[in-house]
Formats: sequence, C-alpha cells, structure tokens
Amino acid sequence: MEDNSKQPLLVHEEEDQISDLISVPRYSFQRLSNLSFFSSFVADEDDIAPIESFGGFMSAFKEESGKLWYLAGPAIFSSVAQYALGAMTQTFAGHVGTLELAAFSIENSVIAGLSLGVMLGMGSAVETLCGQAYGAGQLDMLGVYLQRSWIILLATAFIMMFLYIFALPFLLLIGQAPSISRTAGKFAIWMIPQLFAYALNFPTAKFLQSQSKILAMAVISAVALVFHVLFSWLLMLKLGWGMAAGAAVLDASWWFIVIAQVIYILSGTCGKAWPGFTLKSFQNLWGFVRLSLASAVMLCLEVWYFTALILFAGYLKNAEVAVDALSICVNISGWISMIALGFNAAISVRVSNELGAGHPRAAKFSVLVVVVSSFLMALLVAILILIFQKQYPFLFSDNLEVIEVVYDLTPLLAFCIVLNNVQPALSGVAIGAGWQSLVAYVNIACYYLFGILWGIWCGMVLGTVVQTLILFWIVYRTNWNKEASAAAKRIRRWGGESRGKGNDLEK
Repeated sequence: MEDNSKQPLLVHEEEDQISDLISVPRYSFQRLSNLSFFSSFVADEDDIAPIESFGGFMSAFKEESGKLWYLAGPAIFSSVAQYALGAMTQTFAGHVGTLELAAFSIENSVIAGLSLGVMLGMGSAVETLCGQAYGAGQLDMLGVYLQRSWIILLATAFIMMFLYIFALPFLLLIGQAPSISRTAGKFAIWMIPQLFAYALNFPTAKFLQSQSKILAMAVISAVALVFHVLFSWLLMLKLGWGMAAGAAVLDASWWFIVIAQVIYILSGTCGKAWPGFTLKSFQNLWGFVRLSLASAVMLCLEVWYFTALILFAGYLKNAEVAVDALSICVNISGWISMIALGFNAAISVRVSNELGAGHPRAAKFSVLVVVVSSFLMALLVAILILIFQKQYPFLFSDNLEVIEVVYDLTPLLAFCIVLNNVQPALSGVAIGAGWQSLVAYVNIACYYLFGILWGIWCGMVLGTVVQTLILFWIVYRTNWNKEASAAAKRIRRWGGESRGKGNDLEK
C-alpha cells in the first residue's frame, strides 16, 4: 500500500473532467489570475521556507542549482547526443553532395520535423502526469501512463507513415524544387523505421525523466552516438554507399536507443513505477488521446515554424544554396537548443514533482533558478559562435557560396541562441504545471500572427521575443499554491481511474 500522506489536502473534490489540460476553449487569459478551481490549499510541511534575506536567497539558489543540474546535466548530454544522430548524418550528407544535403535537410526538417512535433508533443502528456504522480507517491500509475502513450503514439505513427510514403508528391505540391523533392522523397521512405522509433522513444524518455533516471538515458545515447558516427563515416564516405547507408545507420541508431531504454525499464530498475504490461493501459484511451493532443498542439506549432523556415527557403532563387545555408544555421541553432531542452526536461521534472508533492514555493523558486542558468549558458555559447564565425561553416559544407551566406547570418544566429535558450525553459515550466493548451494559444499568436509577417528569420526572432515575454508574464502572475492544488486534483482524477472509475470498466 502506497503512503499518500504527503498528498495536498483539498476542500472541494469535484469529479469533473480535467478541462485545464484537454478542453482548449476553457483556457483563457483570465485564468492567469486564478489558475485553479479550488478555494483552499494546505502546502506540505516539507516545502522550502520563505526566503527573507540575501544570504538565504544565495543558499537556496545554490541548493536548487544542484538539484537542477543533477537533472539538466545528463538531460543536456542526452539531448545533444540524440540530436547529433541526425545532425551528423546531415554533416556527412554535405560532403556527399550539395543536392544530397538539401534533400536530407528537407526530409529531416519537413517530413521528419512534422512527425517529431507530433510525437514529442504528445509525449509531453506523459511528462506532466508521470511527474506529478511521482511527486505525490502514486508510483503504480506511471507504467500505465507509459503504456497508454505507447498505444496512442504507435497508432499515430501508422497514420503519419503515409506522409513518408507520399513525400514526393507532397513536396512537389507545396512547391519545392523537383530535383530536391525526388531525392528527399526517396530518403523519406527509407526513414519510416525512425518514425516508429519516435513513437516509442518519447513516452519512454518522459517516463524515465519523471523519476530522475536521466543518467541511464545519457549513457544509452552516448553509446548510440559513438556507433552512429563510426558507421556513418565508414558506410557513407569511406565505402561510398551514400545516403542509403546514412538512412540505414540513422534508423538503426534510433532503434538501439528505444530497445536499450525498454530493456532498462523491464530489468526492474524502476520498481513499482513499472507494474508490468497491464490491460489497464487500454482503459480511458480516448481521454488520454485528448490529453495527448492538447499537449501536441503546444509543441507542434513551435517545431513546425522551424519547418516553415526551410520550406520558405526552398522558394527562393538558387534554392539549393538558400536551403543549405539556412539549414546549416538551423542545425547550429538546433545543436545549441539541446542545452535548452536539457533545462526544459529538468525544470519540467522539478515543477511537476514539487507540485505533485504539495511544494508550491519550491516549484516557484525552481523557475527562477532555471531562467537565470539557461540565460548565462546561452550567453556563453553565443559569444563562442561569434568568435569562431569564420571557421564553423566549413564543418557543414565545402561550397563557398553557401559558406558566405552562413557567415552573413551568424550575428542573427548568435542573438537567436540567447533568445531560444530561455524560452524552452519557460515551456518546460508549462509542461510541468500542465499549461499546454494555454501555451498553444500563445504559440499561435506569436509565431503565426506576429512572426510570419516579418520575413523568414526576422519573423522567427520577433515571434520568439513576444512568446518569451508572454511566458514571463504568465509565470509572474501564477498562484503556485493554486497550481499545487490543481496538480493534486489531476492526480486524483487520473490516478483514481484504476481505483474508482477504472474499476467500473472492469466490472
């Protein structure tokens, strides 16, 4: 029997649907001043004490930084290693040929990018529920959440597989260059196994992250990266097998990560969080689908904007050079954004765990620490990019015309790095607290109303600036006591399925 004595006390225990996550119309900015349906909340006694002096602030900052970096360090490494799989394939593709680089960029950014947005977004539903349930001690439900997400994402992958199969006519339909579209369409079919690896990987990763088991993920990702680089170089360049070999290695690397993570879970290292395969995972699937879709909307709108950048570049004169140059800059930004994703994962775990445990002050202070830390890291990286702005483009292409365009874009790239490192940290706060639907509205307004009016990259910068300012305002206006109360309700609603309403399904 689990000890749930730390679960926050609720005065009202309404049994309505979790509209704060899955009913988008119920979300409005009015909710920012009243982020819960509860009128009273009693925080757990283990919450951090109010900070009343500078010395107390520095002591608390140091302690929270240690907790944050314990999660963020391995998470950053894991994110970098996994992103490097596609990035290294793109780097080798640039040395195979200009057409091959442009085709891989289109496939990786448009076809795989669309899928990545859906899979990663839907996986964040597991991140919210597992993180808050783990903080509240409801370990037995984590494995059920994971299995439900596997079922839903595998079904989604089957549907999205047709985008890969018909990639060539799709790319031609949206006006991409025929030569690039033909090569990208062939490569997309080779990458179908990666799509199904995405479907299993992202829920699994969120499941492990919620329990702070990030070091194991980092080790698995590191092993995968070493073999990926070795075999990509050997097969694509040394033996001259080209992009067919690159696709095979990339598929195999992602499936290695998935299989290794599942073996780690099945080995018993997660304890009661993995109850074994259970029919409970098939219960209330529609409710979980709605929750996953609400989560997907938030991240898809953001990821797909970067896809649009590559697409728009394909409409310009000398499309191959434009796509290559922009894809290199997006690639560099993507590498650096893995640092931000590490902070995103860490703060999501910290906020969800603390809210689930009934520690609103600890959750609020974690937000402050992650914003400061992510900004300082981004500033350091941006300075390094400016120092080596004449050297790094040669890592991606031998074409002098492409390199010159990349060099001209570098100052804007450095500014974007700073900006894009803070915004994902704030998005991690939203995931940990369960604000996905609200942030989806913010993303629509920022990227697709403000951003798209100002050109390809300047629009992205403007959209990100507005989005970051709005997220800052949301966090500033948040009542964290009420958020902890809302988390407790969410845990009781979803955790109670197997004890309450879930039993009705079994009878």
